[in-house]
Amino acid sequence: MAFGFGAAGYFALGTEPAFWACALLAAVVLTVTLWLRRRAARGPLGLVLGLATLAAFGALAGKLRTEGVRAPVMADLAGTVMVEGYIVDVASPGAKGGRLLIAPVRIEGVQPQSLPYRIRVTVAPDAVLGPGLAVRLRAGLGPPPPPASPGAYDFARDAWFDRVGGVGFAVTPPMVISLKPPPLRLALLMRLNVLRWSLARRIVGRMGPESGGIAAAMITGHEAWITPQQNEAMRASGLAHILSISGLHMAIVGGFVFATVRLLVAAMPPLAVRVDGKKVAAVLGLAAIWLYLGISGAPSPAIRAAVTATVAFLAILVDRRAISLDALAVAAMIVLVLSPEAATEPGFQMSFAATAALVALAESLPSAIREIQTPWWIRLPQAAGAWLLASLAMSLVAGLATGPFAMHHFNRVASYGLIANLLVAPLSSFVMMPALAIGAALEPIGLGGPFLAAAGWSIEAMTAIAARTGQAPGALITVASGPDWTLPVAFLGILILCLWRGRLRWAGLPMALVVAFWPRPEPPDIWISSDGSAVALRQDRRAIAARPETRRFALDVWSRRRGLEIDDKAGGTLFDCNRRRCLAVGQGEIASWNQSRPPSAESLVELCRAKLVILRSVGPTPCPGRFSLDADDFRAGGSAELYRQGQGWRVVWAQPLRGRRPWTVSDTGG
Repeated sequence: MAFGFGAAGYFALGTEPAFWACALLAAVVLTVTLWLRRRAARGPLGLVLGLATLAAFGALAGKLRTEGVRAPVMADLAGTVMVEGYIVDVASPGAKGGRLLIAPVRIEGVQPQSLPYRIRVTVAPDAVLGPGLAVRLRAGLGPPPPPASPGAYDFARDAWFDRVGGVGFAVTPPMVISLKPPPLRLALLMRLNVLRWSLARRIVGRMGPESGGIAAAMITGHEAWITPQQNEAMRASGLAHILSISGLHMAIVGGFVFATVRLLVAAMPPLAVRVDGKKVAAVLGLAAIWLYLGISGAPSPAIRAAVTATVAFLAILVDRRAISLDALAVAAMIVLVLSPEAATEPGFQMSFAATAALVALAESLPSAIREIQTPWWIRLPQAAGAWLLASLAMSLVAGLATGPFAMHHFNRVASYGLIANLLVAPLSSFVMMPALAIGAALEPIGLGGPFLAAAGWSIEAMTAIAARTGQAPGALITVASGPDWTLPVAFLGILILCLWRGRLRWAGLPMALVVAFWPRPEPPDIWISSDGSAVALRQDRRAIAARPETRRFALDVWSRRRGLEIDDKAGGTLFDCNRRRCLAVGQGEIASWNQSRPPSAESLVELCRAKLVILRSVGPTPCPGRFSLDADDFRAGGSAELYRQGQGWRVVWAQPLRGRRPWTVSDTGG
């Protein structure tokens, strides 16, 4: 806890600290702690000093990690440029097409020493090529995007730690070319990704794009075949976590191999009396976990799950409890030491909060009495009832533990998520994942058909459940984010509930509920995207965009974060837009110029009639006496939220909230 909060504190700083300052802080706190402990500082003081030391080293780990992954970040390039490089992998598709992860060798206009380590380029769906190819394409490139709105999640920070220094869109299809051989490490990585992509295509070809796309995502991590409709249904039903390779998949694969091997060893008496079947099963389960991690492409959630599963299997090998809060603490510490930025990621927060809640639930339950000589027709209903009760309890506890994070980060609550997960749990645990694991292992030799067919049936059943529950009235509720301080308080409350023994643990309950029940501030009146191209006006609990198709993802993030519903129909009546500008009809308040070149004198007269003028162009303030924002303002401040104050406006910018850090555009020359 202390190490994680120290790492999170480092990432919350407004300015980047020097390495010597972080190291000095850790050294001073450690020295003071050791000196006082020699003088018999025990009890609460010793605990506080120990926690302070770990927090200081958590901040130091964050600084070391930031410097360890440092790589060039692109500035905004004018126009399009020619790009040459190797396709490292096929990333998850975006709203406008497929995406390729490219290791650039040459970018027109960029010096070799300034080339980013990786770039991510959106291409047309029919232009997606597999990994391992050297390609040339023309693309518009820039730095990773800033937050969609002030205080929203900073995806550019994720890109920094993934070493993705540029993103953009291709204006020409990728053309395969010849380049000099890549470095050995890159060549090996691409070779692995070629195998993953080939397996994904075989699975889709065998099962069809509907169920095969989901199967490929669950095995190889490639989501290229999942449709937007499937994604939306899974999100609305609370089943989206099944598409992301994480703890559920690792637990099922590792547990399936462990249980199968242990059963086979026990079924062979000559072998069972000579080897410890449990430890043999743990070794093979561990091997299955890391093999699955390689096939999945090792995304961050899968790495966290693999570390947790590894700690559990190693505990079995050294005759310790595999499922305990101690084992979970070891796994969390390993993840935070290797990737301190995980403390700020929703996936880490949700997965470990849910796991801690489930382990605490398991430790608090009394041991079941094992009955002997009970007829099977009595044991079977008892076992079914116990399994149903346990599934209900686990789904409820995990949902409650992850609820604050879902509300704060994603602003969505799936009303029927508990029901959908209860219905899908038997399918995913006993049919889907085991069949996919066996089918994927046998498919390269052409024997995976029967198992993939069984997996396809279970996936079709799962998508039917997702569609039914996701389309039910009130299936998805939008919840505005609370103040930033509420999430750490809720996290601390959940940990107190899980870790404390005795009745005092319930003191954490009010803290855990603070995200859900703390009053929300009044939403802003106007939102403007980071480049000034998209504008939305709030009316009651509706967000009305001038151009609903422009910066749609950012608009969706902002509206959900503020608890608003997007009203696409009202835009045509509230705004008068053409290719160059938008005017708020009948209000006379807002005028926006959507061109990068300055408006003409005639257009300027029309724009200056509004009280608020928004320009994508650069130049001196063109409308005396009017409140205006131009491209220089957005370049310095990013996205903006405006609040009415009497006859004027109060502007909240995103960039000052981000601070001056290596992953912010202002610190990288962009």
